[in-house]
Amino acid sequence: MSGAGLTILSTLVVIGLLVFVHELGHFLAAKWAGIYVHRFSLGLGAPIRALSFRRGETEYSVSWLPLGGYVKMASALEDAGSALEGGQAGVEVPPDRMFEAKPVWVRMVVILAGVVMNGLFAWLVFSGLVYFKGIPIFPSTVVAAVDSAGLPPGAESLRQLQYGDRIVSIDGAPVSSWQAVQRSWLAEGDSVRIGLDGGRVVSVPRGVEAERRQAVRAIRPWLPPVIGTVVAGRPGAKAGLAEGDTVVTFDGEPIREWRDMVSRIEARADQPVTLVVGRAGGRVTITATPAPEDAVDSAGVKRTVGRLGIAGPLIPDAREPVGLGAALAAGGRQTVFIGGQIVGLVRGMFAGRVSTRELGGPIAIGVAAGESVRRGAEEYLMFMAAISVNLAVLNLLPIPILDGGQFLFLLAEGVTRRPVTGRVREWLTMAGLVAIVMLMVLAFSNDIRRLLGF
Repeated sequence: MSGAGLTILSTLVVIGLLVFVHELGHFLAAKWAGIYVHRFSLGLGAPIRALSFRRGETEYSVSWLPLGGYVKMASALEDAGSALEGGQAGVEVPPDRMFEAKPVWVRMVVILAGVVMNGLFAWLVFSGLVYFKGIPIFPSTVVAAVDSAGLPPGAESLRQLQYGDRIVSIDGAPVSSWQAVQRSWLAEGDSVRIGLDGGRVVSVPRGVEAERRQAVRAIRPWLPPVIGTVVAGRPGAKAGLAEGDTVVTFDGEPIREWRDMVSRIEARADQPVTLVVGRAGGRVTITATPAPEDAVDSAGVKRTVGRLGIAGPLIPDAREPVGLGAALAAGGRQTVFIGGQIVGLVRGMFAGRVSTRELGGPIAIGVAAGESVRRGAEEYLMFMAAISVNLAVLNLLPIPILDGGQFLFLLAEGVTRRPVTGRVREWLTMAGLVAIVMLMVLAFSNDIRRLLGF
């Protein structure tokens, strides 16, 4: 299959599966609540008759407009959105099976079920990958630097650690990965004895758990300056950088570590830079110009930094087997972590701290889907799970035609004991539709800008 064909197919699979998962949540919750369901559709608009069938009271269909999907429940407001949902079903429905006939808390469950299903899907995918493949670990214990300002009181002796020191043991127990260093460090005890290659030992009081975590975070592991990902259409890709390139020098200065390279790139926005990279065929000299982008540092200060559109570092694939309980916990942490990142990005956009140019649409999803499937099944599944979390979080936005907006209508009804109907609901729904259209236009324009290299 050609590259374009693989990208299109992988995108359709991602979007189709995640829409199915989301709508399945609404469908199962509606059936549980006893609500009459006219249609379960993948896609919007009129159903494709050749891809539709009926089981009991519900029609299952694939519709002509491949943008989302819906579960058409019996409602007193069935005229709303009928163009997108392929018209009314025209079936006499018992009054007690109408959506509005159910208690507010039941309707809240139905509205939020799609988001919950997307979250559960991501959790199960992440957990399954960890269970069957193991937890990825960084198979190195070499120290790059110590953040002296980040050390807790009493841990000043950690300043003895220097670039290139290799930790071989913690409290006499051998360690061979950075995760093993962290686990041993966070264990209970009076002090931590750090054994270094060459026989040196550095001791530091363990302190309370918060101080132990602060101390271990202050030690930065050495990360190889090897490029893991090159984003198509970005300055690095245009200049010829490739996955697996080892950056040897930056403007003639040796590069010792990944963060060293990143800081140099960030400082050279809109300025040409010269990189010497090592690859299988020998060393290559590449000139590129980092694109300026807005970023917010750890102190909350907004600044302009340079970006080449590369990510990494590329780390050797090493795994540590875990049991089912640990896998489920790891999957949950990954799901929550990605959800938190998305929430932070959305908040940053509304607050003006993050550029709206970071917003991507279907084209960006397609490009990323194609890249992930070419890297293997695991990367593709992880991408799919991450997009599922995206879908869950974005559906919770308080926009009336999204689940979050519908939930707010129900919340208002629960507080006032009256449903939000009439012109208020119509105007809010129209405003929500306009907001979604504007977001889609912005996302598409960003996608096109990236493709054209603007």
